[in-house]
Amino acid sequence: MTNADRPPSVERLLTALRRRDGLDGTSDPRESDAVLEIARSVIEAERGRLADGRPPRTLLELADAAVEVRERFADPLGSGLTPVLNATGVILHTNLGRAPWPDVAVAAAMRAAAGYSLLEFDRAAGRRGPRFRAVEDHLIALTGAEDALVTVNNAAALVLAVGLAGRRGVAVSRGELVEIGGNVRIPEIVKRAGARLIEVGTTNRTRTADFEAPLAEGRATVVLRVHPSNFSQAGFVESPDPVSLGRLVHDHEAILVDDVGSGALLDTTPFGLAYEPMPRDRIAAGADLVTFSGDKLVGGPQAGLIVGRADLIARIRRDPLARAVRPDKVTLAAVAATLGLYRAGRATIDIPVWRMIADTKESLEDRALALLAGLPAHAADVVSVSPMLSAVGGGSLPGQLLESVGLVVRGPSPTALAARLRAGDPPVIGHVESEAVWLDLRTVDRRDDAALAGALIRALPKT
Repeated sequence: MTNADRPPSVERLLTALRRRDGLDGTSDPRESDAVLEIARSVIEAERGRLADGRPPRTLLELADAAVEVRERFADPLGSGLTPVLNATGVILHTNLGRAPWPDVAVAAAMRAAAGYSLLEFDRAAGRRGPRFRAVEDHLIALTGAEDALVTVNNAAALVLAVGLAGRRGVAVSRGELVEIGGNVRIPEIVKRAGARLIEVGTTNRTRTADFEAPLAEGRATVVLRVHPSNFSQAGFVESPDPVSLGRLVHDHEAILVDDVGSGALLDTTPFGLAYEPMPRDRIAAGADLVTFSGDKLVGGPQAGLIVGRADLIARIRRDPLARAVRPDKVTLAAVAATLGLYRAGRATIDIPVWRMIADTKESLEDRALALLAGLPAHAADVVSVSPMLSAVGGGSLPGQLLESVGLVVRGPSPTALAARLRAGDPPVIGHVESEAVWLDLRTVDRRDDAALAGALIRALPKT
């Protein structure tokens, strides 16, 4: 490596930093040490870049990089999470944090986090009382179950439910031995719960009768149904009728656990989507326990929700693992606030996920035209309004699409434009297709339309 290919010394970078506002030295030795460490890390990173054959950065560019590092670590919130505008058209975008919370859930979480609360205190008796039960009460009312329990996520809920089998068998259709995400698979969940997996049926066809033998022989004490919420099968397929399966399981005094994954608490068919199993329907069909997520189609914080028979919920509640996967007060408050909106009949108005699902193509087109009309000439020349297709995402309703409308931005380098949008403030995440950047308005809150327009204007070339 020649001198020209070497990064500048740490001292040279420190000198450049002292000339800049914000990194001009300080009497606090701890601050000086922090600046020194930042400078060293930037120079070390530059050495790595040069070793990879990348072009050297100027001293000014290195100083900019150091300032960016310092500002990131000096963030008083320390969250590391940057809010973005999701213009992908994927409502439950896993990489962007899935469901945005309703305003009332955010407010409830802030109140719970900011001070003390009656989490486990009986104020009438002046001593410890039962743990906050609003979530369970809402779930009982919404699903018709006898009781309910909340965990940190649906995987935890499923482990607790399957754990009722003890060391005995859990019968599962081969067509439902799915991976639920993050390399977590149903066979592994059954194994971790300490139970023995019993496979029945075939990948594409399983009938109620296939469960008869393991139940009659006493090998299976739990039957697990898993809704394939993140994929679909078509063609020569068959699955057991929930009512007939429930009847068979109960004839053998076994337990039927039904994992419905996304857990729609509203019927999806009026919105032009396929039917998604609802916990209430599965309870009515004979399921002893139903598990589902709180952060997918429920539209609230990440949580696992178990509803069903009171005696089984009581057994799960006594499981030591239940305490290990118990959510904190902030999550409980936010989930309770979210579920309260369903009981108030305001889900499609106040829960962002359902508001996005329910939004009409006409409404989205009006917003798109208004955005286009507000753009300056240099921007309006390359932007057009176009129909699009949105997806629910997040492992929910696979293959189901909603008609949508958004903005299409054409230019000489759509990939570069998409990168500038991602790097902006706020970052805007769209997708590149057909030599253009597509920005779907279904997944952008209408309160953020002005911010989207501003980000687009800043990202476009001025000429």
